[in-house]
Amino acid sequence: MYEKRHAGAAFWNLVKVASEMKTSDFYYDLPEELIAQDPLEDRSSSRLLTLDKETGEICHDVFRNIKNYLKPGDCLVLNNTKVIPARLIGAKEETGGKVEVLLLKRKQDNVWETLVKPGKKARPGARISFGDGMLTGEVLEVVDEGNRLIRFEYEGIFEEVLDQLGQMPLPPYITHQLKDKNRYQTVYAKYDGSAAAPTAGLHFTEELLQQIREMGVKIAWVTLHVGLGTFRPVKVEDVQEHHMHSEFYRIEEEDARLINETRAAGGRIISVGTTSTRTLESVADEDGTVRAKSGWTDIFIYPGYQFKVIDGLITNFHLPESTLLMLVSALAGRENILHAYEVAVKERYRFFSFGDAMFIH
Repeated sequence: MYEKRHAGAAFWNLVKVASEMKTSDFYYDLPEELIAQDPLEDRSSSRLLTLDKETGEICHDVFRNIKNYLKPGDCLVLNNTKVIPARLIGAKEETGGKVEVLLLKRKQDNVWETLVKPGKKARPGARISFGDGMLTGEVLEVVDEGNRLIRFEYEGIFEEVLDQLGQMPLPPYITHQLKDKNRYQTVYAKYDGSAAAPTAGLHFTEELLQQIREMGVKIAWVTLHVGLGTFRPVKVEDVQEHHMHSEFYRIEEEDARLINETRAAGGRIISVGTTSTRTLESVADEDGTVRAKSGWTDIFIYPGYQFKVIDGLITNFHLPESTLLMLVSALAGRENILHAYEVAVKERYRFFSFGDAMFIH
């Protein structure tokens, strides 16, 4: 069951680079009931829409069959970041007023950049207590976007205190309570640091990854700690005026070598998620050679961008007018993507973090 569409993706990219690209060019209608509120019991049972980025051909499948679209000699690149339970509910020590704190970025050992609601309760000098004093924080200063720097005090190990007191920072469009914290983690999550999950990886099970390895597909790892900036709405109409927030990344020598060897041998580099994609495109030379390094990236990928590394992308369905929708449009062409989304809505696919998957090849 498929549809075929010739969208002139390359032509569109050239035209849009030559003129102003508008945020509204990336709008689509989405019925609210298609926003997935809960993860499926079996991670790999989500639906899979495949999109040929050259022809626009669309096919419908189930995610566990992703292995049928991979070939021996390909390399899957996955982001092994781990979401921390970064949402803390506390009380202002002076008044007892409720305060919600979301950890965004560790600046020093015990100092974090945070998002605080309501902000008016978090002026410099304010002290907030969490878990009956198990954790306390003092607001040091107000920084960009109204975020707060908070110094935390506690006994023991911060990560253990956070695991006891914190909640998973689910996106605002998910209104249901998450029963199992691990369902907002990939099965290969390893390094603490993300404020949001690299959701394309949520569809993989250990069994499926093993089957993929056994068929001769290599697996390489990157780490990119996902910040909320990735999901911030684009507030400017001219896309090129939007500024991405920076996120920390790391890729090791062994993984860089594996990716480079795959490309040299003619294999495909298939990125799992927009975060893996942004990492690879940040660490690559102009000729596509991937370098082992770590640092901060604020790379913003939108139509007109020439990809240096990736050949394919496994991803979820993204919010209208988001930077993530712009990234997939850069890979497959805006018209191809918007048509695929139109088909997905018609076919009642599930959207966003706990939703279904797309393979762009």
